[in-house]
Amino acid sequence: MLSKKLAGFISDMNFAHFPAHTVHMAKMAFLDWLGSTAAGGMEAPFQKAYAVIRGQGGFPQATILAIGEKTSCLNAALANGLASHIIELDDVHRAAIIHAGAAVIPAALAVAEMNGAAGKQLLEAIVAGYEVAIRVGESITPAHYFYWHTTGTCGTFGAAAAAGKLLGLTIDQLVWALGNAGTQAAGLWEFLADGAMSKHLHPGKAAQNGVLAALLAREDFTGATRILEGERGFCRATADSFDLDKLTSGLGQPPYKIEENSFKIHASCRHTHPAIDVILGLSASNGVKTDDIEEIRIHTYGTALSITENYKPSSVYAAKFSLPFCAALALKNGRCGLADFTEEALADPEIRDLMDKVVLTKDEGLDALHPACWPTIVEITCRTGGTCRERTDFPRGDPENPVSTDELLAKFRTLAAGPWGEKKVRGLEKAVLELENVENVRDLV
Repeated sequence: MLSKKLAGFISDMNFAHFPAHTVHMAKMAFLDWLGSTAAGGMEAPFQKAYAVIRGQGGFPQATILAIGEKTSCLNAALANGLASHIIELDDVHRAAIIHAGAAVIPAALAVAEMNGAAGKQLLEAIVAGYEVAIRVGESITPAHYFYWHTTGTCGTFGAAAAAGKLLGLTIDQLVWALGNAGTQAAGLWEFLADGAMSKHLHPGKAAQNGVLAALLAREDFTGATRILEGERGFCRATADSFDLDKLTSGLGQPPYKIEENSFKIHASCRHTHPAIDVILGLSASNGVKTDDIEEIRIHTYGTALSITENYKPSSVYAAKFSLPFCAALALKNGRCGLADFTEEALADPEIRDLMDKVVLTKDEGLDALHPACWPTIVEITCRTGGTCRERTDFPRGDPENPVSTDELLAKFRTLAAGPWGEKKVRGLEKAVLELENVENVRDLV
């Protein structure tokens, strides 16, 4: 029974057995998530959601980070998960195509704060949650991904795993938690048609539903024991092809899945990042001038096109899922940071002109490599003659093309300093870097 194997792994998670790199990556994931949550809490979608959450009340168990007030554990998980996914700078796992942190960490933090858990316990929960969410994602990707947003679906399992670890559930209770997580798992890509705010809801609900599943299991509220592999279980229901071996192969043996985590440096859909990286490199090395460009041809994998082939984004948020817009923005601004995605940029005639010069092509050879790689080839042809061409298989921030710890710290400070202030940011940074020494997670928030 696969759920029982996963439950045994969750139960056995022990900080004392973690390799140093596992601990480091868990801390970086937490810090990176905090930065995205701080910045996301300033945005309109969060404020709209908070107006609803605030109206529901809630026993003061855990903190809504963007507001600094306490609410129920369930509401805090929802609010913090939602906030962390708004600005499109949260982490991602390449093979599972999942933003695990946005679902797992808000669940773990809410339960850890409610229980007064130690920093080591929070780290155990984060590692366990990432492992489960990513393994479920790998087992059904890419077939599942066409309709289903893995962050919302597979993230629910990871959130339940993290919450269940912190609640000290038995093996049977962890199995039930996974069963009740799976029956709540949801999140559809149709929001792309409208550039709707629904996507932000996915990790928030995954976090909240995962916590709910674990809390119910603690009361011996039973759940399906074969939720993953059953005839009417999650994998068969949501993917026309899947590989159940990926759920448990090598389970419990380092390196853990969190060590495969990727960090984002461009404030857009991860599928736009390979092309952005190549465009920025070609522009810098070849001195490409925007008014000399005749064509920008981007060869990429099918999933990238299914998510980002949008030549007419109607909002700033939709622009983050438009590969033509991101390519043009990178060429004009030399970056695609959070401050570059604006209404002014969306209406900029130079950017619109460059977008018309973008040709998107599905390359079957590149597609065959996805999702193990996210390969992209960019060719820029100039009117004055000549074409420059470059390829990447791994966007910046992938383990094969990493950003440094200093870069991640700088990213956190940039995102969090405005909303939270320099003093709080420096204190949080120090505490997270020494998280194993924190006696009570409540001291963090």
